[in-house]
Amino acid sequence: MKALDPALQAHLDEGTTTLAWCWRITRADGVVLGFTDHDRVLAFAGTEFEPESGFRASEVRSGSDLSVDAQDAEGVLTSDRISETDIRDGRWDNAQVELWRANWHDTGQRVLMRRGAIGQIRRGRVALVAEMRSLAHLLGQNAGRSFQATCDAVVGDARCGTDLEADAFRGSGVVTGISGDRSFTVSGLEGFASGWFSFGTIAWSSGANTGRQAEISSHVWDGGIATVTLLEAPVLPVATGDAFTIRAGCDKCAETCSAKFGNIANFRGFPDIPGQDTVLRYARRSGANSGDVL
Repeated sequence: MKALDPALQAHLDEGTTTLAWCWRITRADGVVLGFTDHDRVLAFAGTEFEPESGFRASEVRSGSDLSVDAQDAEGVLTSDRISETDIRDGRWDNAQVELWRANWHDTGQRVLMRRGAIGQIRRGRVALVAEMRSLAHLLGQNAGRSFQATCDAVVGDARCGTDLEADAFRGSGVVTGISGDRSFTVSGLEGFASGWFSFGTIAWSSGANTGRQAEISSHVWDGGIATVTLLEAPVLPVATGDAFTIRAGCDKCAETCSAKFGNIANFRGFPDIPGQDTVLRYARRSGANSGDVL
């Protein structure tokens, strides 16, 4: 049961109310945005809530069990603060949401109705529909480490410990040619072996994607030409002359951790413990019962 401010409770008791819905959204990049279904700008808690081109809510779907409560909010892409580029770039993914009920005549009279995060986003030509999930969605996420042969750390993070800013694992260059929506040739990587930057990251320092980072699917050095292929097509097209900084990647195998990074002491996998392949082995006439290591 929510404890209401006495002034807000008195307003509700009047019968005729001046209430509005307000959404306060905090994106992963730290940008805080406010939207309301009222017809003018509202402001409280250091946030301005934009009207009309903001969000319009559907009914709240909730249950008494541990299922995830949800609500859809429809927004208009013509808002200066909602762009299709930001949506495609993932800046709205899992953004934190606060849903307020406020008296638009006196915004000091308000109550926080629910918290959650933005889930699936569906977009059209001029509008988007964002699913707002309750905090119960956190109960469905995996927690803890995974029992697997490969490493479960992210290369360069605190658990890995590799310094990706070292010259051996970091390079820079310029795009020299385009061979697809995800693939392009580059200069500046002549001192690195083929595959050195596969599964790594590329950060754009000039061009349409300046400030963005993308994952690399493959890096090939063949006949004096270096080709980089991204895991996904970038938000905006890559063009000849775009500059970048590129960092080495890891395929999560123990051999790579040892030979490429010299970091086997921090390897976070279990390569020597039998896995499902051993459980599913079947009887054979030879080689199965020799006493050798499986």
